[in-house]
Amino acid sequence: MRRIVLATSNAGKVREFRQLLETPDTGILSQAEFALPAIEETGLTFVENALLKARNAALHTGLPALADDSGLEVDALNGAPGIYSSRYAGPAATDTENIDKLLRALQSTPEEQRTARFHCLVVFIRHAGDPCPVICRGIWEGMILHEPRGDHGFGYDPVFYVRDAGCSSAQLEPALKNRVSHRGQALAQLKQELGALFGYY
Repeated sequence: MRRIVLATSNAGKVREFRQLLETPDTGILSQAEFALPAIEETGLTFVENALLKARNAALHTGLPALADDSGLEVDALNGAPGIYSSRYAGPAATDTENIDKLLRALQSTPEEQRTARFHCLVVFIRHAGDPCPVICRGIWEGMILHEPRGDHGFGYDPVFYVRDAGCSSAQLEPALKNRVSHRGQALAQLKQELGALFGYY
């Protein structure tokens, strides 16, 4: 079986990647299964941070690596929290703390100005020094709700309103979310790229 290490310890993210990419011939391993040293996300863009994480995982495991950097961009906050989405309320912030800070920042923002989008950049490298990484992108448009709704998903899903579905991301069935989300879009592109370039799928 081919093994690919996913450069994250986020259980929700690992679950989504496995649902979308695992096959009988390809296993997705979390970096939590290895004693990887932490890598500081010093990039100024989603793709820079994704590459930092992927190269770190590949270097210390000797395996092909996947990484993503995802974030929420809110128009009324000039694009914040952006690349700092997972640590918006602090380096060790919980999802609840990040959501609370976001809702406070938007407390006086009118409904029509609460537009936002999720970005996802996924990279795949064959080895730590791979000079030609596969890079895929997904964008998911929505609005920020006034309070959390739903129990599925993770991160900002409970306050991200999906207009086409008429509910929050956290209220979507996981299979539907995997098809339409920013990460689902990026991973669908990745499957095509890996199939064409490396015969993985």
